[in-house]
Amino acid sequence: MIETSLKKTTLRSTELNCPSCVAKIERELQRVDGVAEAEVHFSTGRIVVKHDPQRANTDALVRAVGKAGYAAKATAF
Repeated sequence: MIETSLKKTTLRSTELNCPSCVAKIERELQRVDGVAEAEVHFSTGRIVVKHDPQRANTDALVRAVGKAGYAAKATAF
């Protein structure tokens, strides 16, 4: 995956209540085709994902977080 083709999308979840949430969400996001990197910030509920938007759109990222058992939505920051 070429770095310049990657997009950074920020999601937010208010349901993160334990540090193990971080690992679950990051693992599910890494399974999405087109995701290069996922970073979950437990204390803020911020989820930053670098991905190829042609292969992994925002809906796919939100679904992956849902598959881990948490609700998330896209944010502007």
